[in-house]
Amino acid sequence: MIRASRGPTLSCKGWPQEAALRMLMNNLDDEVAENPRDLIVYGGSGKAVRNWDAYYAIVRELQALDHDQTLLVQSGKPVGVLRTHEWAPRVLIANSHLVSRWATWEEFHRLEALGLIMFGQMTAGSWMYIGTQGIVQGTYETFAAAAAKHFGGDLAGRFVLTGGMGGMGGAQPLAATMNGAAILCVEVDPLRIERRIKTRYCDRMTASVDEALAWVMAARAKREPLSVGLVGNCAEVLPDLVRRGVVPDLVTDQTSAHDPLNGYIPAGLSLAAAAELRQSKPSEYVERALDSIAAHVLAMLAMQKSGAIVFDYGNNIRTMAFQRGVKDAYAFPGFVPAYIRPLFCEGTGPFRWIALSGDPSDIAVIDQAALELFPNNARLQRWITLARERVAFQGLPARICWLGYGERAAMGLRINELVRIGRLKAPVVIGRDHLDGGSVASPHRETEAMRDGSDAIADWPILNALLNTASGACWVALHHGGGVGIGYSLHAGQATVAEGTPEATRKIERVLTNDPALAILRHADAGYPEAITAAARHRLDIPMTKSS
Repeated sequence: MIRASRGPTLSCKGWPQEAALRMLMNNLDDEVAENPRDLIVYGGSGKAVRNWDAYYAIVRELQALDHDQTLLVQSGKPVGVLRTHEWAPRVLIANSHLVSRWATWEEFHRLEALGLIMFGQMTAGSWMYIGTQGIVQGTYETFAAAAAKHFGGDLAGRFVLTGGMGGMGGAQPLAATMNGAAILCVEVDPLRIERRIKTRYCDRMTASVDEALAWVMAARAKREPLSVGLVGNCAEVLPDLVRRGVVPDLVTDQTSAHDPLNGYIPAGLSLAAAAELRQSKPSEYVERALDSIAAHVLAMLAMQKSGAIVFDYGNNIRTMAFQRGVKDAYAFPGFVPAYIRPLFCEGTGPFRWIALSGDPSDIAVIDQAALELFPNNARLQRWITLARERVAFQGLPARICWLGYGERAAMGLRINELVRIGRLKAPVVIGRDHLDGGSVASPHRETEAMRDGSDAIADWPILNALLNTASGACWVALHHGGGVGIGYSLHAGQATVAEGTPEATRKIERVLTNDPALAILRHADAGYPEAITAAARHRLDIPMTKSS
């Protein structure tokens, strides 16, 4: 069992190294990871490190790392320590990259079997995953945007149907009830539902479709928020609901359909039988999983035709179904073009802080600082108030909060000052999800339906990683395939440590200004008026060309 150290005592030579070590360990904490014994953090097969030998080697190297050295990590394995300088990242990480022509799941699994590569997902392999609490506000914001667009501002009296309650999908029940909805979440693994019940992300659990529907419909009629976890397979439950004539108000999905081998259970198989087939006949397993995904999406399309609002929540389920012959798979949109892109145009996106003290009171102090710093940000004020009451901590106490250009730097500097004056008991890690406006290229997710058709151009996440490296981030990661699978995305992440020093002040100001600036620049370059206006408002320098 792995658990990150707490408190102000260092086991490394400095806080940047210590922060990376504690966050690596926190990713593999039983409270945080989905399957820590196999090093799997979330998303079906997203790992923190390649194997246990690599884990212990990384720990040793971080503990010995000097202030002017950088540890290189290649797909979860430490491969070198080189002399750099004090403003350089202490760790540089690259996960899952394959040359484009070879970027397929088949080639990845071949190399993985040889022990040469691992799947880092997004925050798993960059040591910034903080459990389901890390995605809950993004899910909350998406449901809130859907409510504003389709239902007059909230989801009270609305029925939401979804699937998947793993490390990402497990945020859905709480995010929906925070918006007033009655939500039914279908999950094939009862242990995942039990985990969400235990952490207060989900209200009730049943294996009966009739009982689940009765609970949800009663709550819907009373306009009361309620979340129900239904033990079942989406490929069986959703077609059954279609046959019954059930039409939810809102339908989406967060199963790990992006990885049909490790992330999706074929219909008709128990968990044990699926595990055996996956091991003994992986090709047959994938074929059966794809058939089930097709049935799942066909049911979603039938609900859409009956009047439900349906959207893809970034797991590439439409693509898997399309490849299986579902010609209308893209008839419903992805969540980014449908709801989130206006926020990206403003440089707004997921921002998180983690208390290395391990003391929840440090998060309470930072929460209060955020409320005082942004009194006119109504979205933040409501979120912090709700999160304090309803979001349980997992592993090291942490908070997620969507902030924009200027706000992130201001928040980071305030946290650093709180460390400096002793209001916080230890330094704080500041970072974000890879799901951000300027750090990802994912044509079926974050960059779907770009205004200028630049969906598949992947220069931007590479520029993001280079920019954060140049700006003084404590560690930087560049990954392939997170969220949607091998061959479908590139994305970058960064982490910075507020340790209360003047040097940390300079690094935080640079990183947390430049990182969200790239979101505005990326969308201004694509021709979004909101981003062009934001760039002018923030006086971002955009070189003009004849084609601009």
